[in-house]
Amino acid sequence: MIESEAKADLLRYLQDARDALLWKLEGLSEYDMRRPLTPTGTNLLGLVKHLARVETGYLGDTFGRPFADQPSSWDQQDAESNADMWATAEESSEEIIGLYRRAWQHADATIADLPLDATGHVPWWPTERSEVTLHHVLVRVLADTQRHAGQADIVRELVDGSVGMLRNNDSLPSTDEGWWAEHRRRVEDAAREAGRT
Repeated sequence: MIESEAKADLLRYLQDARDALLWKLEGLSEYDMRRPLTPTGTNLLGLVKHLARVETGYLGDTFGRPFADQPSSWDQQDAESNADMWATAEESSEEIIGLYRRAWQHADATIADLPLDATGHVPWWPTERSEVTLHHVLVRVLADTQRHAGQADIVRELVDGSVGMLRNNDSLPSTDEGWWAEHRRRVEDAAREAGRT
């Protein structure tokens, strides 16, 4: 496989994950985008905010290409732990979604401008393992984005029951609520039976 094809494949899968993540926010109120639905506070808008930081860090700072539009709070030494995993009341969803889209553009420019074997240094990793290639970082960002898109699938289902993998491909065997109720009952029955053994 030639490099341009490999790069295009990685970028296509990354873009699919980006699009899926943002799709999970569509049609929701500000509250539902921000609502923590796990004991650790996982919420949809926080996932978007976090991934904006992931992209600008790994596909920007790592290769000496700082993101000019970086929020000042990202540079604060005394920033709250997990500050990138939730949105304050002062941060609008439009602001965070816009930030994520600008982070994509910045990351995509890095991907376009550098060969996959270009080396960079992850500033927040230990020095002895901080040297990485663009290929390594791109795979890492893709995996992280897919992981968080999967979390968004579950969180959105908890918010309002909406499910599906992609806007035009929900990847579900049925849309019938009765079918799903019966399926869930069978899964629960199997779990209870296994739990008795």
